[in-house]
Amino acid sequence: MAFHRLGRKSQLALKSFASIAGLCAGSLISGNASAKDTLTVYTYDSFTSEWGAGPIVEKAFEASCDCDLEFIALDSSAGILNRVQLEGDSTRADVVLGLDTNLMGLAEDTGLLDTSGVDTSTLALPIEWDSDIFVPFDYGYFAFVYNTELMENPPTSFDELINAPDDVKIIIQDPRTSTPGLGLLLWMKSVYGDEAAAKWEALQPKILTVTKGWSEAYFSLFLNNEAPMVLSYSTSPGYHIAVDETEQYQAAAFSEGHYLQVEVAALLKSSKNKELARKFLSFMLQPEFQQALPLTNVMYPATDIGDALPPAFDQLITPAETLLIDKNEVKANRKAWTDEWLDATTR
Repeated sequence: MAFHRLGRKSQLALKSFASIAGLCAGSLISGNASAKDTLTVYTYDSFTSEWGAGPIVEKAFEASCDCDLEFIALDSSAGILNRVQLEGDSTRADVVLGLDTNLMGLAEDTGLLDTSGVDTSTLALPIEWDSDIFVPFDYGYFAFVYNTELMENPPTSFDELINAPDDVKIIIQDPRTSTPGLGLLLWMKSVYGDEAAAKWEALQPKILTVTKGWSEAYFSLFLNNEAPMVLSYSTSPGYHIAVDETEQYQAAAFSEGHYLQVEVAALLKSSKNKELARKFLSFMLQPEFQQALPLTNVMYPATDIGDALPPAFDQLITPAETLLIDKNEVKANRKAWTDEWLDATTR
């Protein structure tokens, strides 16, 4: 899941992008839908929060399509997928927004998704994109964010973290319930391969706690100085720098590289508003949508937005290598790798 927005000074971020909605009159998307047409989008809860991208996106798209855009907020990216699987063809959703590269294989296998019909030639991702079902809207890298007032010299690799003094503690999330938690699982697997289980066991003394989700780990524990490091995103410090006006929180650059997450949206085959849904999917790659993301979703936009990218993002770490396991390999091995993690953490 994307970085959930930080609460402090969040209104400043929202105000800074309020002008984006005003651009909608010149949007490249033109709609023929009547005012009664409603597009229903399942997404995660932080996207729809008052400081999230949702309010900006809703205002801009509704003006361009003369329709009603309805967001239904769920608790996580995995929750979105579970919900449409349970509902099947009777789902209210026209679009799901907030799945990621690690869930794409599972989502495809449901048979519930249709082709997007979107021209993705404007994408500016760290990887080539060839899916005709999923439309990326942002991306980021998993990273350990540390408090510079509690940690002067952060580890620069997994090995350094594992071998750090016992008083170095980290907060991580459960891969069964959290997108970042799954990201860490795959990050460790991509670095250590068959040795991942042993490395997980060696890492246990450094883990203060494993939370169900990102918000508890970051807001409730890390920002309250319960531990000097937390699993988050390399982009997280960008919000602190731009909005909180502090450089207290930084991401540790790991020499092995960082695991990539690309967030995507997709069209449901059962949608009764496919034309409108495809217009929304195309709209996601337009400036009105993309420029709203850096300081609301706190991720890199999926297209090049030039000078609209906040200067704070120039201060973020650059991964030595982009790590990503193929979606089909993740689908085939996710349960086994999760069981491996469970065994290692309960010994």
